[in-house]
Amino acid sequence: MTATASGATAAPPDVPTSTPALVACDVDGTLVRAGRRATPAVVEALAAVRAAGHHLVIATGRSLSGAVQVVRQLGVRDGWVVAANGAVTARLDPDGYSVVEVRTVAAEPVVRLVTRIRPDLRLAAEVVGTGYRVTKRFPERQLHGHQEVVRRVEDLWARPTPRLVVYGQWAQRLAPALRASGVTAIPARVDWVDVTAAGVSTAIALENIRVELGVAPSRTLAVGDGENDLGMFAWAAVSIAMGHAPATVRAAAHRVTGTVEQDGAASALRDALLLSTA
Repeated sequence: MTATASGATAAPPDVPTSTPALVACDVDGTLVRAGRRATPAVVEALAAVRAAGHHLVIATGRSLSGAVQVVRQLGVRDGWVVAANGAVTARLDPDGYSVVEVRTVAAEPVVRLVTRIRPDLRLAAEVVGTGYRVTKRFPERQLHGHQEVVRRVEDLWARPTPRLVVYGQWAQRLAPALRASGVTAIPARVDWVDVTAAGVSTAIALENIRVELGVAPSRTLAVGDGENDLGMFAWAAVSIAMGHAPATVRAAAHRVTGTVEQDGAASALRDALLLSTA
């Protein structure tokens, strides 16, 4: 694997440029630093992807409302968003967005399991397009969107939700028990677990979009930095991990670029798609 001076790997000689590609990009830790806006280099690279005729899909563990917020900051006005680790798919347009698919999780058994084993942990149920219902407010910038504090845990499953968040000290230790209960549980950090329905993944949502757009499987590219990106890495013809990603994520990727502080995603997109830097 040969790196360029910018920290991104050299452009693969076998990537054709004659047809549009589907480019899937994670958000946090990939396109933006925690709590910050994207840099001009990243915004310009994304604009170059779209100007070259490629299809850009933002694929993230964020809620739909949080994903749309950052997409607008990135200067993207149309295209696709896959949110909640694949549980929600939406199509963007200049005036807003339309929800294409929502796959809900059976929240009651998950909430009961968590409150029985770790009653100290906080829980959040995503409300599509709005924010979350939470058992206790999460710290600032931990959730994207409005937080509605519920009076009873039963209120978390009173309405359908695509994703639950389990948050608190060593929350990741619950992931095996959650998976054993029949759901998809992805530890984003040691204190955070995302829970969606069985069979939900970013890869499945991206494949549906690929088919809809008529993009060849060989023209798919994914850039990410976390365990929740492993599915789309396996799906993509070319997968690129950020330089600061955990070793397991870097090992799963075809190539490794620079860190988010080095604008590694911008370098990777330009190199892999042979985009002009003008």
